[in-house]
Amino acid sequence: MAALEDDVDEVDEVQGDSAVAPAPILSTSETEGVLGRTYRALSIGIVTVVLLIAFEATAVGTAMPVAARELDGVALYAFAFSGYFTTSLFGMVLAGQWADRSGPLGPVTAGIGTFAAGLVLAGTAGGMWLFVAGRAVQGLGGGLVIVALYVVVSRAYPARLRPAIMAAFAASWVVPSVVGPLAAGAVTEQLGWRWVFLGIPVLVVLPLALALPQIRRRAGGPAEGAVAGAFDRRRIRLAFGISAGAGLLQYAAQDLRVLSLLPGVAGAALLVPSVLGLLPRGTYRAVRGLPSVVLLRGIAAGAFIAAESFVPLMLVTQRGLSPTLAGFSLAAGGATWALGSWVQSRPRLEPYRERLVAGGMVLVAAAIAAAPSVLIHAVPVWTVAVAWGFGCLGMGLVISSTSVMLLQLSAPEEAGANSAALQISDGLSNVVLLAAGGAAFAALGGGAVGAAGHGVTEGAGGSHPAAFLAVFLPMAAVALAGAWVGTRLRER
Repeated sequence: MAALEDDVDEVDEVQGDSAVAPAPILSTSETEGVLGRTYRALSIGIVTVVLLIAFEATAVGTAMPVAARELDGVALYAFAFSGYFTTSLFGMVLAGQWADRSGPLGPVTAGIGTFAAGLVLAGTAGGMWLFVAGRAVQGLGGGLVIVALYVVVSRAYPARLRPAIMAAFAASWVVPSVVGPLAAGAVTEQLGWRWVFLGIPVLVVLPLALALPQIRRRAGGPAEGAVAGAFDRRRIRLAFGISAGAGLLQYAAQDLRVLSLLPGVAGAALLVPSVLGLLPRGTYRAVRGLPSVVLLRGIAAGAFIAAESFVPLMLVTQRGLSPTLAGFSLAAGGATWALGSWVQSRPRLEPYRERLVAGGMVLVAAAIAAAPSVLIHAVPVWTVAVAWGFGCLGMGLVISSTSVMLLQLSAPEEAGANSAALQISDGLSNVVLLAAGGAAFAALGGGAVGAAGHGVTEGAGGSHPAAFLAVFLPMAAVALAGAWVGTRLRER
């Protein structure tokens, strides 16, 4: 009987211990946010770098016409933009290889240094070709940085914080998109266009001082499973192919002569196999998982940017708005884009990410389809601003979510290569859909815009309204197809 009582006492003690056992205590780094003590310096540093790159990207368009006139290089104006894009494609692939095999510290440091060198070269250029070369150097640096920062996020932040830091990246474009052109205009008028380029390298020193030690400590070295120092030569060759092919195609597009068909065909011959080799297998078939994530990024970015490029032109030529008012019609979109990025970062919405993305693409499609309603003069002009606000909300949901899902679906040793694929899809789709939209626009009388000049009155001297419909309605259809792709982001 005593033995039985002893056994009962032991059971009671075990049950009592289990009843009052304290919950496991989480460390500070497991509970704090992106601005907590553990991540604060890194977060402020890398977000500020993105902010400065965003400011330069949005401000350069304001200074470019003045620079081209002063350097007597208006004929080379388009190359100042295409040069940046062409070299950035190579930089993206190189950064993915470099970061996977040696860690992101090298490409981040080299990218910022190269970007700053390009700014100095462009800002001190005495001729237009030197200015174009400076822009090309900037593009190489920008391509290195953007992909390397994705790898930093994948290694330095736990999965629960990645949506928040991606939302911060998106939000860092809001202020530059509104303030950048105005600030660049003031600097150009008061100090000269060169200071739009020369002022940025000095400002990047502080964020680098904050970020680089943290990147070295939290994301240094090769990824687990990667072969340190070994570059995939095939991917590097494909990177050269995609960069050279894009450059040749852009050259052919600027020189509309029969002879330009030769570089155009050569560019396509280089570009197509290079793109197929660099994107995940099954991308163009919308295979579930990573291929659909990469495809959706291109669909969303290409359809939205191609349509947005024609909104101010439509408002100026068809409704008589000044260029300033036409530009302000899109200003509210920056805030709603940031709102969409913030919404997708909420942890409780993580199980519904596919639905968020599909719903976001429906908003984008609806906004693009609604924009040309202002071609009917009875429709108020502010309709475009409202529609575009909802479209930017959808883009905030989609763009940040694709970045988050890419990192979720990537093995550590593949984060760089897959991030490069995402950026390539984004950039190339912009070019392809802009070119397609521009061709349709010109075919239906869009060329008449060139004769309209400034101060166009409503419907006078402008394009035929059908030319705008030929841009917006196909892009809305592309965006709607993206809503279907958005249902295929998770692997079964």
